[in-house]
Amino acid sequence: MQASEPGSSCGSRDAIEAEAARLLARLNSAPSPQDEASICEWIESDPRHAVAFARAEAAWEAAERLKSAAADVTLPPMAQIVSEEQQRRLSRNILVAAAVAVMLFIVAAIVTVRTFSGVDRYETAIGEMRDIALDDGSTLHLNSDSEAEVRFTDNGRKVRILKGEASFQVAHDRSRPFDVEARSAVIRAVGTAFNVRMRPSIVELTVTQGTVTVHSGGSVGQKVPAGSGAVIQPRSIALTHLGPKLIGQRTAWREQMVELDGETIDQAAGEFNRYRAAPILIGDTRVSALRIGGRFRTTDSREFLSALQLSLPIRAVDGEDGSVMLLYRDDEPAETGNTASE
Repeated sequence: MQASEPGSSCGSRDAIEAEAARLLARLNSAPSPQDEASICEWIESDPRHAVAFARAEAAWEAAERLKSAAADVTLPPMAQIVSEEQQRRLSRNILVAAAVAVMLFIVAAIVTVRTFSGVDRYETAIGEMRDIALDDGSTLHLNSDSEAEVRFTDNGRKVRILKGEASFQVAHDRSRPFDVEARSAVIRAVGTAFNVRMRPSIVELTVTQGTVTVHSGGSVGQKVPAGSGAVIQPRSIALTHLGPKLIGQRTAWREQMVELDGETIDQAAGEFNRYRAAPILIGDTRVSALRIGGRFRTTDSREFLSALQLSLPIRAVDGEDGSVMLLYRDDEPAETGNTASE
């Protein structure tokens, strides 16, 4: 069996899902080791294949639930008028359907274990950053409070970001694409450098070297070159051009810095809270809209708090739990255009 290329007849979503279903059926009919290897190769050859296969597995889980319901079926009183032979045939059909559902579920479980075995998991605590040298020569950089899974095979290299932010320097290997999954997004690279941040409702991509291809859900893949970025939602990808200053701001964490350029105090506090166990809180709505610029160490938020109090009508009140409350200082007029000096 040949693995389907993205541009072949299996390139459309319907064709890919049909192929995934066919391969699952093949696994249910005593496949040879060569068949199993070929099926795994097909799954790993394209991010859309893996998505379609996962959908098929979910369908099988639903079949298992149906099987359980069928096993609890009690014939209604009217069934007493049916002949014993008909009742035996009906029971036999229910048992056969249940057995098929069980077999499909077992096969799906085997494939899932086979597909996701050999996973290495990396994580960072709040305030911690890690540089991880991967087996292929690539480097994974994890920001504070982040988590990722890595699995390499002979056919591909896959990283799944579970939370937080990660930066990648990908070793060139055209025979083994490097895929990064973040929610619905799949970012494919061969030899590039890029940054992926999981925000509450979007995935933010920043490409600093080379070109990557991005898929999200069933959307058509889009190429994102160096100096550009993308805002990724489950079914949409919006490309953006980024200047050197904005790229430097997005990747400043690699130098353990937070770089601000006119962000609101609410936004700035959110950035520093990524590195603090006890948060900076906004205690007055008049504080939220004030703006600040500057470059501050992630390991020293006191520097940031001092800049706020020196340059803006803000006072910081320490809490017993280590948190800091930002309040408006009434002895100076509020001007939302005020910006702390760098």
